[in-house]
Amino acid sequence: MILVTGATGTIGSDVVRQLAARGEKVRALTRDPARAQVPAGVEVVRGDYLDQGSLDAAMSGATAAFLVGVPGPDTRHDQDLVAAAGAAGVRRLVKLSAIATGDPGVGPSGTWHLAGERALRDSGAEWTVLRPSSFASNTLSWARPIGAGEPVPNMTGDGLQGVIDPRDVSEVAVRALVEERHSGRTYTLTGPETISVPGQAAVLAAVLGRPVTTHDLTPDETREFLRTWGLDEAQAEGVLGGTAFVRAGGNAVVTEDVREVLGRPARTYREWAEDHRGAFVSE
Repeated sequence: MILVTGATGTIGSDVVRQLAARGEKVRALTRDPARAQVPAGVEVVRGDYLDQGSLDAAMSGATAAFLVGVPGPDTRHDQDLVAAAGAAGVRRLVKLSAIATGDPGVGPSGTWHLAGERALRDSGAEWTVLRPSSFASNTLSWARPIGAGEPVPNMTGDGLQGVIDPRDVSEVAVRALVEERHSGRTYTLTGPETISVPGQAAVLAAVLGRPVTTHDLTPDETREFLRTWGLDEAQAEGVLGGTAFVRAGGNAVVTEDVREVLGRPARTYREWAEDHRGAFVSE
């Protein structure tokens, strides 16, 4: 039995689908089972990161678990997940972390996953840490301004990133959950090339056959924009530090870790954009 936490999120939901397609026994953890849409045969259980009893129950009988915490300065969620897994005897743990974790140049957000990674490595279980770069799917938030003919917000200037298709992250997670060879590894997952926000806009413009322009946000504008995402002050400050890190070139990183795990190159941003063209086109 493989437990997937964050089972309705971008990565978790795809991990559930891929595991189910492989014929694995899957348990999906969600706060609202009634709203969860999962493949047939997947067990859905209620769980809340603030309710340790629900985490203990979800881990019971699991042999592997995919751990997705809540990004932010409160690291107890990661630690509680690992503790619940340890109490239940879960022997293989895969944690979704973030690129540049532990790099002081990132600012506060660079510490958000450290305690969870440390708990994982100290757990006594087989462990794998996944540190993905910026998700290609983040640009789905551009659909409304693009549809309205407005510029898309740019928080990172001309800073380059190894933007990754989240489907590649999910596929790597599945391999780490079902294969022994990834134990003790920390994978930094990127796309095959670096690209900036203006570069992503240019790719979308080519795919959509219409102009896509960008608007550079000041730090104050970025802070206000992040509040529309529902982030609290500490989370917003953490993201601001991360955007400054990217703007200064700190995240211009490309690795071969996706190829190493999957045996093929990582997908490009253009491939992602072509596959998701419909999300930006009003019928």
